[in-house]
Amino acid sequence: MNHTMKLDPVPFAQIKSGVKTIELRLYDEKRRQIAVGDTIFFTSTEDPGQTIAARVEALYRFPSFAELYRSLPLLRCGYTAETVAQASPADMECYYSMERQRQYGVVGIALSLL
Repeated sequence: MNHTMKLDPVPFAQIKSGVKTIELRLYDEKRRQIAVGDTIFFTSTEDPGQTIAARVEALYRFPSFAELYRSLPLLRCGYTAETVAQASPADMECYYSMERQRQYGVVGIALSLL
């Protein structure tokens, strides 16, 4: 199955370069349709003509980003050696409120570029 998602320029470039191999999302109705082996087409919010295709290798589900951050390697989630020490689950609250996290849970989507 194929899926589409939008990404801001920095995470788009990180996935494109292979640095970011786990995309973090709310585990809402749209993400619940994703299965291992599916393809996700990521589109840049800055340039909708830029698209990346990636295969879903694994899905890591958690009740909150706090638990996800304790369990997954953050260097694969878009943080760098310079920023990982300041990494906080609160970083994701600008995208997904705590209420929505409690409602749906969250997911780390492990990817490999196609």
